[in-house]
Amino acid sequence: MRPLAEQTILVTGATDGLGRALAADLAASGADVLVHGRDERRGQDTLAEIRDRAPDARVRFLRADLASLAEVRDLAAQTERETGRLDALVNNAGIGYATGSGEQREESRDGHELRFVVNYLSGYLLTRLLLPLLERSAPARIVNVSSAGQTPIDFDDVMLTRGYTGGRAYCQSKLAQVMFTFDLADELRGRDVTATCLHPATYMPTKMVIDAGTTPISSLEQGLDATRRLVADPELDGVTGVYFNGLRQAEPDPQAHDADARRRLRRLSDELCGLA
Repeated sequence: MRPLAEQTILVTGATDGLGRALAADLAASGADVLVHGRDERRGQDTLAEIRDRAPDARVRFLRADLASLAEVRDLAAQTERETGRLDALVNNAGIGYATGSGEQREESRDGHELRFVVNYLSGYLLTRLLLPLLERSAPARIVNVSSAGQTPIDFDDVMLTRGYTGGRAYCQSKLAQVMFTFDLADELRGRDVTATCLHPATYMPTKMVIDAGTTPISSLEQGLDATRRLVADPELDGVTGVYFNGLRQAEPDPQAHDADARRRLRRLSDELCGLA
């Protein structure tokens, strides 16, 4: 891998919590960081905070609401306009199992179950659209920020129209990220682009956790250390198709190893994204 000072890295969901901490850390280390968020004001506040810490930081803000697949496409186009290379893509953006309205089923702008879209499908589409740029920039890394909370996907009701709970929606979307990571790693072998995923830490003090009324357990620094390692540690050069729990390699839900389930998820994702 190249030194961080020579890398351009896109971090989604980078105006709050883990994403914000990661973007600031990478920028302070010299990387050119594309900071994604859905709110312009929060984005500019994030850039200002990063520059206060590191006046020479190279940071740019890209706005997109990942609840809209059209805006995901626009985010990919913005990225390609902003830079001629992409050394790492960190799919970090996500929403928890509950919001201010409780565990209520919500839909994206395209009419799909919201957590499936924001936590998984938007990252799937963004990665697919940016793969040519990542391959041209190789060696490159794709890091999917998932969770230890995982629930097998019911392909007869992926959008959870029956028996909905926020926890089930969240955990299904996070397992989908792991399944995509394993699929992508197989697809990209020999092309010098790796794909890994992780559960960064347990209930960090982020907006997602606080909004759900959950008491934090891990520190933000624990999650930052684990995620930064997958993005920037030279010792992980060539490591691909692996799920980590914090700093340790771990085993996800067994469905992640089910080739047929992964194939069904890929076909569904391509169809929903208009890539079929």
